[in-house]
Amino acid sequence: MAPFQGVVTTGIYCRVGCPATPKDENVRPFRFPAAAEAGGFRPCLRCRPDTVAAPSSWVAPSELVCRGLRLIADGALDGTTEPDLAVRLGVSERHLRRLFEEHVGATPDGVARSRRAHFARRLLIETDLPAAEIAFASGFGSVRQFNRAVQEVFRFTPTQLRARRRRGDRLAAPAGVDLRLPYKAPLDWDAMTAFLAARAIPGVEAVDADSYRRTIVADGAAGAIELRRVPNASHLLLRVHLPSVAGLIHVVDQARRIFDLDADPALIGRRLRRDAALRPFVQARPGLRVPGAWDPFELSVRAILGQQVSVKGATTLAGRLVEQLGDAVADVEQLGLGRLFPDAATVADADLGGVGLTRERVTSIKAFAAAVADGKVVLDGSHGLERVVDSLCLLRGIGAWTAHFIAMRACGERDAFPAADLGLRKAFGGDIVMSPVGLEQRSQSWRPWRAYAAMHLWAAGPERGA
Repeated sequence: MAPFQGVVTTGIYCRVGCPATPKDENVRPFRFPAAAEAGGFRPCLRCRPDTVAAPSSWVAPSELVCRGLRLIADGALDGTTEPDLAVRLGVSERHLRRLFEEHVGATPDGVARSRRAHFARRLLIETDLPAAEIAFASGFGSVRQFNRAVQEVFRFTPTQLRARRRRGDRLAAPAGVDLRLPYKAPLDWDAMTAFLAARAIPGVEAVDADSYRRTIVADGAAGAIELRRVPNASHLLLRVHLPSVAGLIHVVDQARRIFDLDADPALIGRRLRRDAALRPFVQARPGLRVPGAWDPFELSVRAILGQQVSVKGATTLAGRLVEQLGDAVADVEQLGLGRLFPDAATVADADLGGVGLTRERVTSIKAFAAAVADGKVVLDGSHGLERVVDSLCLLRGIGAWTAHFIAMRACGERDAFPAADLGLRKAFGGDIVMSPVGLEQRSQSWRPWRAYAAMHLWAAGPERGA
């Protein structure tokens, strides 16, 4: 069933479950909000389809469209054009538009405009930010563009939308800006934070039972974010500490990746439970997701540091690297934070002698950093799984296990699967440790969600990846 439905007699589209009860013959199904808007419908002000978790970018039947949707969510069309997006995806602009119109029901530009307008509405009802700040926080190039897009999508001006906010919509933040990050329940917060806490880089990240905190750079400015769980709710609370809200939409999208909030656990679980041997793992933790990355480069370096050492040992090494190369961040000490993770160019040119790494590991990290800085390795999701893995495996010191782990967590590749991992082979094989070839063959039936199968198997055993 499509998650949205447009009602031709009212010109409004709703999410499934809206109290409104139109006649079936007057309903048109839509998979994406942008498609409904391209068809001339505006969001319902009663069920607010734009304020719930958006459809996963992976639900489109075309792999290329899925990657295009992910890049748009990352801001690929904020300040650039459809031809630029087509180049990143390796196709012509005409082919890209044809695929989007076929599988999404809207052009890439239409999807980007819808995304910005919906985010602007959230800021209008959840914050007291001035309209001009909301325009630039939402990725618009001007206040005029912001006003026009909001009115075209919602049929109301920004001022009218703010006047319609309900009691409880507004979030009052004592410091920074608060926003709700909706997701499709369930979410296994405890398992996710336990995984992240064991790997938290000292000074850069801090995790406790109720929150995940980290330093960030957004729009050239350093700051921090906090993610907190909200009991009995299907959203996390994001608090942003930055000197400016410009580009806030990108901060939100990156923050969502950390807890994989765009995943659809029901959809993924149905596929994985088909395997009778995997079913108990999935049923035990139905809300388990793949912890992602704020910074793909940071997580990749952390994965390389984790080769052949314990999780605790790799965390210690990462902390030393940050202490040596990371820039200090002011006014975040109260969050248990203090430094930024260094960028690829800095690591590539640095002397890593004081970190405590072997000569081979230093060579691997510097070669990886240089490849990222030069664009030889791309971690933005525009390349397919095989291409990402192949480009990583060309580098000295990076094998298939590390490449798949990076693809899985840093690049968000849903089908990445480090079949050689001993923890996975022990967890699935039980008394008999499966061979890498055997596990790889068995995992074929789990496609395209093998990364989630890996998380379930790791969660069931004592050995949990890098």
